[in-house]
Amino acid sequence: MKILKYSILSLAVLSTVSCKKFLTEDPEGILTSDQYYKTQADAVNGVNAIYFSLNQGGSSLQTPYNTLFNTGMNMADDDEDPGPGATNPDVRSLSVLAHSSTNLRIYEIWQQHYATIRRANIAIAKIPSIEFDANLKGRLIGEAKFLRGLYYFNLVRLYGDVPLITETQDFIKASDYAIAKSPSTDVYLQIEKDLKEAADALPVSYTSPNVGRATKGAAKALLAKVYLTKASLPLNITAHYADAVRVAEEVLSPGDGGTGNFGYDLFDNYADAFLPASKNGKEHIFSAQFKSNSQGQGNNENPRAIMSNIPGLTGNYAHMTRFYTVGADKFYSIYKLYPANDKRRDVTFVTRYTSPNNGNFYSLGIDGKAYTYKVADAAPTVELVPFFNKFWDPNSTAITSESSANVPIIRYSDLLLIHAEAENELNGPTTKAFKSLNKVRRRAGLPELTLTTTPDRNAFREAVYLDRRLELVYEYQRWFDLIRQKDANGNSTFVANLHKVGKTNAKDKHRLYPIPQSEIDNNPLLKQNTGWE
Repeated sequence: MKILKYSILSLAVLSTVSCKKFLTEDPEGILTSDQYYKTQADAVNGVNAIYFSLNQGGSSLQTPYNTLFNTGMNMADDDEDPGPGATNPDVRSLSVLAHSSTNLRIYEIWQQHYATIRRANIAIAKIPSIEFDANLKGRLIGEAKFLRGLYYFNLVRLYGDVPLITETQDFIKASDYAIAKSPSTDVYLQIEKDLKEAADALPVSYTSPNVGRATKGAAKALLAKVYLTKASLPLNITAHYADAVRVAEEVLSPGDGGTGNFGYDLFDNYADAFLPASKNGKEHIFSAQFKSNSQGQGNNENPRAIMSNIPGLTGNYAHMTRFYTVGADKFYSIYKLYPANDKRRDVTFVTRYTSPNNGNFYSLGIDGKAYTYKVADAAPTVELVPFFNKFWDPNSTAITSESSANVPIIRYSDLLLIHAEAENELNGPTTKAFKSLNKVRRRAGLPELTLTTTPDRNAFREAVYLDRRLELVYEYQRWFDLIRQKDANGNSTFVANLHKVGKTNAKDKHRLYPIPQSEIDNNPLLKQNTGWE
């Protein structure tokens, strides 16, 4: 995909204009955005640079969709923990909710989101004045607005009220960067505006080499998720459930009760939603694109979940399932929440690896011992540790230090579950709600739910919450669900869910991250979130 190939010049320009200008003269040899945005190629490269934030990585850099959301967000939830290979103290403190406003990962998420938004703001401001094909121009601006909407959606969910910046920042004095927070409701209005305008401008699909860019369906699907989030806690603007249903049905395919013409559907095989061989297929509405062993554009999440010390495999077991106690079982994990016949479990997790060097099998027992055996039937009888497996590339076992597996940002199954949840909250467990939920369950090999098994709104809510958890695990979705979901009385389940897995110091304040202390120190108008002062 060509959007993975970036001009060094365009990235240098966009990085340069992101910095504060303390000099009155431009350093010789450095281009400003005014000097750069002159041609169609400049416009394309400028938008490509926004996409670059989705897959940028390497040995010394984490970006949100390339491991940072795992080390800086998933570690705090109820499904995941840092493994033995995760030695960073900021990651480990976040995992036990002992983090503070000086936590590096929390700062990096903030900083990288705003750096990406800054790139989008420049593109949106500068591209209209360039003379080239009007349709391409509109599409590029639409892509920039889609990505800005996505990044603000992440920020507002993680930090609450945040500075809302939609103009270019070619400021002169440091004081120009003193910007107060905007209410989250205002941020959401901007997100909606961006996504609606993106949907109007973007095409239904692309041909090579542009496959993977934001589409009309992606903008609408993300908007449906925005509406569901606004209708949920903490905003609780329940009128938006109707909006979520309406917009989701504009994307759902006719066979699923929608009017969408996007050709979306579920793969018959759940594994195809993650295998590099089937990337950008019918289930993928929008994904972060990765290419292994290509200028640092591989998915660096891959080795972090692999068992250590297997001949021929690069793995450091930095990310592991959260183990906790249920009754007499002291090693419970999300792995055990799957019904035995759920086809998703053995795609999401593996309990043994095969060495490409010697053909032996390797497993880790719950007793902490590593086991080596020559045939699968000789597996140890001790309970085996499950390892996350969604970003594994079976065709690239020679290079497991990274992977070409894409990271799904929104899949069709996610949209079906959004529709089912919103419809249930709006009208109870209707035929439409069951249809969307049961399509996801059928693919997983689970029995369909009915009014007999799931008789009311509360029972259906619990069912769809569980299926979201099992369907989307390790896809950077769980934390966002934890902070918005509710019980039968409309109260947040956030603290209770974390206490259930042993994170007993969880408090309601943890539903928002603290504003990074360095940002507060540099911006006198920026106030800390409640409980983090």
